[in-house]
Amino acid sequence: MNPTESPNARDILQSRGATAAFYGLPVLAIVASGFLASGSLWRPIIWVVALTTMGLACTVNALRCGRVHCYITGPLFFLGALVALLDALAIVRLTRTGWSLLSGALIVATLVAYYVIEPALGRYRRA
Repeated sequence: MNPTESPNARDILQSRGATAAFYGLPVLAIVASGFLASGSLWRPIIWVVALTTMGLACTVNALRCGRVHCYITGPLFFLGALVALLDALAIVRLTRTGWSLLSGALIVATLVAYYVIEPALGRYRRA
């Protein structure tokens, strides 16, 4: 990585392939898991892997280019993965309503970070 490159050039969200791999596929997996039987162990496992993948991608992107919404969505996805992990370990039990609330909260918070916070603060954090 060239430190003289612009943040836009270092932003993995500028690559359709990387965006599809790190965000599109995990989102598709999460949506597909909604068709699994309630109480299936596969649902929380899929969510843990998918949200951790997205959280790592956001964290790496925040460090690479300073993308503002990634500073918010990275920890947010890790928090969602933790909730799914707690369900997988039977520490908490999410009902269908709980999974819907979790997904709704993740969607709303991500949209607010992308469409409200990032435009207000600028796309990239200045060093």
